[in-house]
This record gives sequence, C-alpha cells and structure tokens, in this order.
Amino acid sequence: MENQHLINALIGGGFAILGWFARELWGAVKELRADLATLREDLPKEYVAKDDYREDIREIKAMLAKIFEKLENKADK
Repeated sequence: MENQHLINALIGGGFAILGWFARELWGAVKELRADLATLREDLPKEYVAKDDYREDIREIKAMLAKIFEKLENKADK
C-alpha cells in the first residue's frame, strides 16, 4: 500500500509541476498577444511600408532623370 501512496504522490507532484508550467506558458502567450496588438497599432506610425518607400523612390528617380536630362541639353556646355 505504501508503494501506491508513493506513486500517487509522484504523479500528483508531476501534474502539479506540469500545471504550473502550463499556466506560465498561458500567461506568456497572453502577454505576447497584447504586445503584438500594440505593435500592430504603433508600427505604421513610426515606419514606412516597403511599397510606399519604393513608390516614393521611383518618383524621386524620375525627377532626377528630368533634371539630368535638362542639364545634358543645356546649350552652354
């Protein structure tokens, strides 16, 4: 009968440790979800999207090409 009590105690302790670990993981996941939601809100305010950046660079390159073209066609070279 004492072996059964020892086995029950070990299994109970194991499940207690497993439950504590699962609770810690659950809390960490909830915190990460909250951080991710905050990041999704704040990220567009601080950084430029890659597509917007490419479009702006394309416009700047077009303007520079026009300027260089005018400089090349200038009569007093």
